Amino acid sequence: MAPIEWKDNYSVGSPAVDHEHQELIGLVNRIEGAFTSGEPVDETRAIFGDLFRAISSHFALEERFMREHGYDQAAAHKADHERLLDELRDLMDDYEDDAAMGPASAERLVASVGDWFTGHFKTHDARLHSRLGDHPH
Repeated sequence: MAPIEWKDNYSVGSPAVDHEHQELIGLVNRIEGAFTSGEPVDETRAIFGDLFRAISSHFALEERFMREHGYDQAAAHKADHERLLDELRDLMDDYEDDAAMGPASAERLVASVGDWFTGHFKTHDARLHSRLGDHPH
């Protein structure tokens, strides 16, 4: 499976937020590379942890920003965040159960996160940043 490539339609119109989103895509691509190249289990596990922490941190900042500004779509936005975090937890659990499942997990991860980015960036994040501007990083 090919890594996720940044596309112009992922842009939310904020260079700082777009940069952060590009970093998240970079972490997804690192874990995909670890799966497909047969990296040691400990290294892959560490990259997975980095990815989960980075995404969780990014979401926490966005959610705080939405609460502070009384954003009317905060509940739906947060629910979409939780959906991705649940999927990532499932993938991490699957990896813990069977670290040899590399290519299948990589394909599932990239497909799931790629689809999620496409939809979330274009809808939830674009709406949030067009209404409220940039959140602090």
